[in-house]
Amino acid sequence: MEIKIKSLKFDADKKLIEFVEKKVSRLEKFLAGAEADAEVVLTLEKDGKGAKIKIPVPGSEMVIERIADTFENAITECVDAMKEKLTRAKEKKYEM
Repeated sequence: MEIKIKSLKFDADKKLIEFVEKKVSRLEKFLAGAEADAEVVLTLEKDGKGAKIKIPVPGSEMVIERIADTFENAITECVDAMKEKLTRAKEKKYEM
């Protein structure tokens, strides 16, 4: 899985980039063998720090966006929500 990280309105340091890559790379096992790239956008918001994960899957694109007090919390929340979304999509696909 290739992970593209964009930081808007600031420069992300090396530790943050490594944290994002480590967390988001865990989503690869939920993709059911599909080779996908993930795009992560980190932003500074009025009410906190935002993170958005976008993963193209066959037929659509899955997007999760969260705002938290730190980038680490926002990324963790996004990854957890994306795991659930990918699992539900995989279960729905195999029900048919």
